[in-house]
Amino acid sequence: MRVGVLYSRIRRDEKLLLNELRERGHDVEKVDVRAQRFGLHEPPAALADCDVVLDRCLATSRSVYATRFVESYGIPVVNGPETAAICADKVRNSLALANAGVPTPETEVAFTSDAALEAIESFGYPCVLKPVVGSWGRLMAKIDSRSAAEAVLEHKETLGHYEHKVFYVQEFVDKPGRDIRVVAVDGDPVAAMTRSSDHWLTNAAKGGEVTAFEVDETVRDLVGTAADAVGGGLLGVDLMEVGGEGSGEYTVHEVNHTVEFKALDGTVDVDVPARVVDWLETKAARATEVSA
Repeated sequence: MRVGVLYSRIRRDEKLLLNELRERGHDVEKVDVRAQRFGLHEPPAALADCDVVLDRCLATSRSVYATRFVESYGIPVVNGPETAAICADKVRNSLALANAGVPTPETEVAFTSDAALEAIESFGYPCVLKPVVGSWGRLMAKIDSRSAAEAVLEHKETLGHYEHKVFYVQEFVDKPGRDIRVVAVDGDPVAAMTRSSDHWLTNAAKGGEVTAFEVDETVRDLVGTAADAVGGGLLGVDLMEVGGEGSGEYTVHEVNHTVEFKALDGTVDVDVPARVVDWLETKAARATEVSA
């Protein structure tokens, strides 16, 4: 098959996928979106003959809009633009999970600092203030006191961009020093790991220590429902244990659409890029059957 890979920077994750695709004899067209022009009717030449397109754009805005154009050309693209739009926006992400019945942290959104402070006080301390768009744990704040809340809200008010005027306030989940990242394809878990740290943010990007995690039926069901809620695709589903380590009780706090998996691939026995390419081959074959 001919696979188009949308990117703006080739990271270790993309190299793993590109190597796997080429080793299987697939034609790969790397498409740097920074150099492309997307018109209303015809795709860029680099995408014209692709059987499937894989979105690996680093920037959220490029991911959301480039996939929208690709889908409009009738070219199968994963993840799709609606999945990208939901996962890129924490408000839409939380609403999708809650509406699907997936346990997720209690969240309130306010549009002024006064209303946000009321929300923070209603949750009590500590609680968490997050940007509506962002990744790798950036610009997230654990609020431990009213004075801290007032200072952080004032800072956000002066940042200027309209997204900082959307105050996303969430309960603080007292997780056991770790969270769980599950990489899944259309809701089917590929592999999972825990990310542990003494810091309240346990992201691998923040230096969290990673360990393989065995997916049980409870986690499998939650991942499947969460993936369906955002439209499916190649996803990273993040969970926290709410009753302590090994409690079997979880909350899903986020689903990520351009999921990084290099840390996972180096931690588990599963060949993660191979499983992803297996899935891509299936998607391309189904798309070919439909068009025929």
